[in-house]
Amino acid sequence: MNMKEFDPNDIGIANGNFFALPYNVSESDIVLISVPWDVTTSYRDGTHKGPMAIMDASLQVDLFDPLVPDAWETRIGTLKEEIVSQQENSRFRKIASQVIEELGEGADQKGLVQMTDSVNRASLQLNKSLYHKAKEYIGKGKIIGVVGGDHSVPLGAIKAVAEKYENFGILHIDAHADLRKAYEGFRYSHASIMYNSLNEIKNITALTQVGVRDFCQQENDMIMTDPRINCFTDSIIRKNSFDGGSFSDQCKEIIATLPDNVYISFDIDGLSPGLCPNTGTPVPGGLSFREADYLLWQLATSGKRIAGFDLCEVSPSENDEWDANVGARILFKLCIYTGLNLKSFNV
Repeated sequence: MNMKEFDPNDIGIANGNFFALPYNVSESDIVLISVPWDVTTSYRDGTHKGPMAIMDASLQVDLFDPLVPDAWETRIGTLKEEIVSQQENSRFRKIASQVIEELGEGADQKGLVQMTDSVNRASLQLNKSLYHKAKEYIGKGKIIGVVGGDHSVPLGAIKAVAEKYENFGILHIDAHADLRKAYEGFRYSHASIMYNSLNEIKNITALTQVGVRDFCQQENDMIMTDPRINCFTDSIIRKNSFDGGSFSDQCKEIIATLPDNVYISFDIDGLSPGLCPNTGTPVPGGLSFREADYLLWQLATSGKRIAGFDLCEVSPSENDEWDANVGARILFKLCIYTGLNLKSFNV
């Protein structure tokens, strides 16, 4: 179907593209890359099913948005090429699961080195593959959006995006700080994505975290001592609201900590678990859908550039499409707000 034949008011017809949009990758401004990988998941797996479940649910998303005129004209392309196969994910997930199980039974980490090393090599290769693919499309002037998968997957894309900007920061929406070093022996754990980003990407000037409510002492120590990190925990956001502060003012404060160029890393468990009950590590508390939407909108219209984004940890159950339904709508907001933001820089 070409652009002239596409009716945004019609039902979504599956065509291999998110939201059943008619745009191919070459003509798109935003390229979505699926990464069905959940090898290092430490509690509940299943996020490798996230990209396909989100794509299926995206067919039900109406393409009108009151804040973005002609939202369906946002040129969103879907990369059909596989970054990693389901078979490869399954193979290394089995190894990682054995490591996690044995650690839970009191095994010595040193005795599991061979298995953890194999997972680390596979994760490193994934990072490299995504880095090169993201860099290829960034070089063609595209904005990259990564659809996970667990939260370990976007590191390669973040590296590729960061290379384009001297003044670069991350808006990180998550229930967890993700600042653990080599969690459970896995260097590229889902619990280490922000630790790895800060340590491997030297031009990150700010990491602004929103909604964090489950983190350890070492992570707190890093938050308190690394001047690049600004952490707006869920408890602080709620206290400010209970004390009479507006969420609008808090969003302005959050955005003010970010540099001119911003990558958005959105872990779905940053939302209230009622919106993502099947995610790998749900935590009570969190943002409502409208709060997250409002924060993204404020960033998109703030004058700062959205340089790329990811959406991770969406994990559907066999009998419940709710997680994918919510994930599809968050992904749509990320895309159309990025498109709106992009237009402001092309004027």
